[in-house]
Amino acid sequence: MKLRTVRDFDPRGQKVLLRADLNVPLANGRVADDGRIRAVVPTLRLLLERGARVAVLSHLGRPDGRVVGELRMAPVAVRLGELLGRGVPALRDCVGGEVGRAVDALPSGGAVVLENVRFHAGEEENDPGFARELAAPFDAFVNDAFATAHRAHASTVGVARLLPSYAGLLMEREVEVLSGVRDRPRRPYYVLVGGKKAKDKLGVLTDLLPKVDGFLVGGGVAFTFLVAQGHSVGKSVVDSSLVGALRELLGKAEERGTTILLPEDVVVARELAAGVETRVVPASAIPEGWMGLDIGPATVGRFSEAVAGAGTVVWAGPLGAFEIPPFGAGTAAVARALVGSGAFTVVGGGETGEAVEKLGLADKFGYVSTGGGATLDFLRGEPMPALEVLGRS
Repeated sequence: MKLRTVRDFDPRGQKVLLRADLNVPLANGRVADDGRIRAVVPTLRLLLERGARVAVLSHLGRPDGRVVGELRMAPVAVRLGELLGRGVPALRDCVGGEVGRAVDALPSGGAVVLENVRFHAGEEENDPGFARELAAPFDAFVNDAFATAHRAHASTVGVARLLPSYAGLLMEREVEVLSGVRDRPRRPYYVLVGGKKAKDKLGVLTDLLPKVDGFLVGGGVAFTFLVAQGHSVGKSVVDSSLVGALRELLGKAEERGTTILLPEDVVVARELAAGVETRVVPASAIPEGWMGLDIGPATVGRFSEAVAGAGTVVWAGPLGAFEIPPFGAGTAAVARALVGSGAFTVVGGGETGEAVEKLGLADKFGYVSTGGGATLDFLRGEPMPALEVLGRS
């Protein structure tokens, strides 16, 4: 997939709407993790250095079409300004006369941050009228929000149909790297699957089954698999509605000769909290009243051995409740095994990206995607509406 990119037009003097993914965590009114902000800076710098007047647009959180004070973009604008070494004003809306006047008043190479686009219900509805309001003040549109590329929203699809539109540098890089993994992976090709909920990964597992050499399954996802195999998992998270589907998936994998590695042992506790009593038990024999919260040392060894011989590994989802000690040990150990392997390693954004950032290992992976769900949808071959509307050459 080759996209028309921000390098393919001269933005000097043009008013450019830049859709970014600045959906970052906030704490006490400040940005707690600026990874997604840093990711868009190269595209923004390129536009500013070439003399564009840029308005940066993003969503933040899930305000459900209403104004939520705690989800305003002002703290994000402050951090963006710090990274650029200049002040970047934050506007109080993303549409209307104030936006037009502010953008018209920008000097060449100036920037503002627009208000949270999800304060308007028309965003997630991809409302044509709202898209026209967003586009009205601008001459061109640049989309650098790969994490939203699988969504047909007004700010990702609607606006792109109204203005000359280009992919940002981050969007271009995401498509380049993930296309290589999807179409030409080095073998053996494994997908390491974790996270809390099996329902979030069932489609991924089903669609990738014919494309991969194996899955390594941990996190909350693993317990529904274990139930599908007939095991008792105590109070562990299980989606009973998926047991039949996962049993069928296990059967198809066996027919194809595709490996599915499930935990041999797990770390269990009576509740998810710091400082509680923990035990390591066989994954097939979790006691009643206890819940699995991390993979155990034998599983770490088995997963580490598998990735050591891999050509490509895509990692989607932490392998335990990594945010609460001591349930991050399995995630940390497998992360170190991945960076020590000879495989091309791709981290699928979202919570997995947060985990490797906290471990200080992000720069040691082959590629850390910003995408989360978008990354997995791209690798599955799912439609990517925000890419479809960007001009391809």
